[in-house]
Amino acid sequence: QVQLVESGGGLAQAGGSLRLSCAASGNILNLNFMGWYRQAPGKQRELVATMSRGNMRKYADSAKGRFTISRDNAKNTVYLEMNNLKPEDTAVYYCAISRTIVAAPAFWGQGTQVSVSS
Repeated sequence: QVQLVESGGGLAQAGGSLRLSCAASGNILNLNFMGWYRQAPGKQRELVATMSRGNMRKYADSAKGRFTISRDNAKNTVYLEMNNLKPEDTAVYYCAISRTIVAAPAFWGQGTQVSVSS
């Protein structure tokens, strides 16, 4: 069984920054991509960014230029640095892990709230 434990998040002002972390435990050998999704109230869950062990990255258009995903493979941890935050970034952010860049996540974290005030 794989567990994903998130930390970070919270409240920020527009233009501010937050950093999310997610540590994976369990057998993740075949799960190459770790990343972040988010779900705002009344909206579908959407991909924010994902990254492979080999440093392949994919970002949502809304995240490009403002968010940076990174990971520490030795620690099985993925990070999301969020800069120039906007009120529309307000959502529950979920860590996720998947086999390929296009595969649906196999496991999810519990979610962490990010709220951005204007």
